[in-house]
Amino acid sequence: MWLVTEDLLEPIATGAAILGTGGGGNPYIGRLRAREAIRQHGPVPVLAPEELPDDARVVCVGGIGAPTVGIEKLRDQQSYDALRAIEECTGEKATAMISNEIGGSNSLEPLIPAAVAGLPVVDADGMGRAFPEFQMKTYFVYGVPCCPMALADEKGNIAVIQDVVSPLWAERLARAVTVQMGCAACYAVAPMSAEQVRRTAIPHTLSLARRLGEAVAEARSRGEDPVDAVLATCPGKVLFAGKVMDVARRTTAGFARGTLSIDGLDDFRGERMSIDFQNENLIARRNGRIVCTVPDLICAVATETGEPVTTEVMRYGLRVTILGFPAPELWTTPAGLAVVGPRAFGYEHDYSPLGPASRSAPCSSE
Repeated sequence: MWLVTEDLLEPIATGAAILGTGGGGNPYIGRLRAREAIRQHGPVPVLAPEELPDDARVVCVGGIGAPTVGIEKLRDQQSYDALRAIEECTGEKATAMISNEIGGSNSLEPLIPAAVAGLPVVDADGMGRAFPEFQMKTYFVYGVPCCPMALADEKGNIAVIQDVVSPLWAERLARAVTVQMGCAACYAVAPMSAEQVRRTAIPHTLSLARRLGEAVAEARSRGEDPVDAVLATCPGKVLFAGKVMDVARRTTAGFARGTLSIDGLDDFRGERMSIDFQNENLIARRNGRIVCTVPDLICAVATETGEPVTTEVMRYGLRVTILGFPAPELWTTPAGLAVVGPRAFGYEHDYSPLGPASRSAPCSSE
């Protein structure tokens, strides 16, 4: 067990935004919201999945909507409101919180209701990165029920989806509600058991985010290359480096969708990379050839500082390095790829993993 104190929020937010593949909500705003909750209610304990008592009831919470809206329409404690609605609906009290994804502000979201309710958070999540749609969680792929689900907005509205025929239908209904709530809301899902968490979650991702953020900060303080520090902490590969030349981005149907174009610099001079995104980066092409696809991670960081660059703040002129990391193993099974592989996003090709030179161990390992 360890404690999330105010001084750990910045490295966690930095590391989570790197792992978030461009999405998961703005990390700076998420950090400010979590900071206020911790200042008011105190530090939040973090438990490894193996530390959970067998009778634990673990509630997953997260933000849903378009990141471009999330930086303008600030959430408060809507995830706590959603938690209370789920407890009332199910008649069960939560004993711990867990993140839906280890990306951007969503990695910090469980800290808010945990601080308010005096509960711990679990050092794990349901993606090992960020994905744009609700059903794209290892929890649901491997048999955890996705409903009841409660959504809450900043106006005080709460909607409960009692039951659905599939997690995809939960996404469709929740997305429609979120659009009516103004394209930004928070949700909570019915409690999971300790066994379900251990079997279906991506473990130790909050710790990994913390280590990544600390590695970037330490490299900056020493005048070292922060990109090297990231790769030393979480083995991956440099896919490209250059200057952002164009961002075609639109907010539609509760998502930020678009394409990013980068002209190469240094070792990549004379080349071009394009990246398709739907909140998160999905497909990276170098000179028109696909070099990385979902579920592998495509992550953008500022070349000089290692600061993660999310899709809602990407803009012309930024010097960025694009990193690729292997997906957690739970996503590379046939069941996982059916939900988050390229074809799940409408692309007419199959998943081709990063080569063996890209890693020595999965990023989610301790």
